[in-house]
Amino acid sequence: MISRVSVRLISRRCFSHSAVRREIRDIAELPDRIHPKYQEARNNDLLTLHWPSPPRNILITKKPSAPSITTLVIEYAQHIHSTYPSTNLIFRPATAHEIQCSLPFPIYTAFENRDTENDPGFQDKVDLICTLGGDGTILRASSLFATTDHVPPVLSFSMGTLGFLGEWKFKEYKRAFREVYMSGANAGYGSALLEDEHHHGNETHSGAAAAQSEHNLLSGWSSIRGKSMGPGRGARVLLRNRLKVGIFGADGQRVTEPETETAGGDVYAMNEVILHRGIHPHLAIIEVFIGGRFLTEAVADGMIVSTPTGSTAYSLSSGGSIVHPLVPSLLLTPVCPRSLSFRPLVLPANTPITLRLSEKNRSEEVEISVDGVRMSKGLRLGMEVRVWGEELERETHGLEKHEKTWRGGVPSIVRGSRSGLGENEDHWVGGLNGLLKFNYPFGDDGASQ
Repeated sequence: MISRVSVRLISRRCFSHSAVRREIRDIAELPDRIHPKYQEARNNDLLTLHWPSPPRNILITKKPSAPSITTLVIEYAQHIHSTYPSTNLIFRPATAHEIQCSLPFPIYTAFENRDTENDPGFQDKVDLICTLGGDGTILRASSLFATTDHVPPVLSFSMGTLGFLGEWKFKEYKRAFREVYMSGANAGYGSALLEDEHHHGNETHSGAAAAQSEHNLLSGWSSIRGKSMGPGRGARVLLRNRLKVGIFGADGQRVTEPETETAGGDVYAMNEVILHRGIHPHLAIIEVFIGGRFLTEAVADGMIVSTPTGSTAYSLSSGGSIVHPLVPSLLLTPVCPRSLSFRPLVLPANTPITLRLSEKNRSEEVEISVDGVRMSKGLRLGMEVRVWGEELERETHGLEKHEKTWRGGVPSIVRGSRSGLGENEDHWVGGLNGLLKFNYPFGDDGASQ
């Protein structure tokens, strides 16, 4: 097996006239991740992001095979490194090797040949996720955290074909990143904050500890020039519910796969889980159970269980309802059912759904995919997929009323109001009209709307 050290040496050489540090480092060298809080905001259904300290480890993911986006990734990375010098930039291995020669500073990745059981990876180190691409790029980034209930906040820039989940335009990247980075710095920053915190540090630290405290201040919020946004203008967060998916054999024993194995054996999905007949010519026969009770025997191309976020994806193409992401629910949608009376269902998020491949099925197995990633092994006769909605937990123990926070889901950074007054904005409605052309009249260019 190739060692991790040799992997670094294999990376392509970069020729330059200047002595710059173009290298790819192991993510294990970085400090552990910072867990932010998501607190309720007044007169707003969205939550507010609060960092206990400035985020340090930033994961940047991009749409693959898109040279124009690669150029923008380099621009974005250079801006973050120069404006926020205390941050460390993390990339997926393929992207890191692609842009390594264009960045005159070290970058980090989780090497693919690492010991996944003992070596820390993205789940242990990433504070913030930034995506440049479409909805698929966001799903791929979310899948890196499919086995944990602590997903870092996601700042997404819409550059894909549709971009229904992407909130920001890339031309806003300076404002967007600053808003996220400073979310939680509720005092004035710059020289005033430095003096105040340095004075406080002198009362509680001495010697080397005081020196380290001063270094942290200079390399954190205090190093950023400008005025404070204030506590009322923190980044707005939409917690997107996920599915919790488990696969069980005909004997009732849990089945795990290398790419999804955890202590509990479950995997989370941001969009949907799909059972599909795949290459087999015959319709799949799937037994459907709701809350442990038999509902029906579906004869169809497949079945979809999706989140409200996934309601605008494959489920929508199959005739499913469009559900607002703030509605805690699960969607059960058949794909091309034989019976015209088999209609999509919307169920409470805490309702367990079981899909079992019937012994009557004419093929030996059907395909399983989670957020567009097909499992290496299909669902065989008698096996079943059990799906639950992820619980978004409200943490109140030991916290003041104004400090109550939420955990779970995928924290998505949405575009807040420029006025800072905290009015309730719903960009989902704009997405329906502008992107999905909801109830778009035939022969109308929409100029009058």
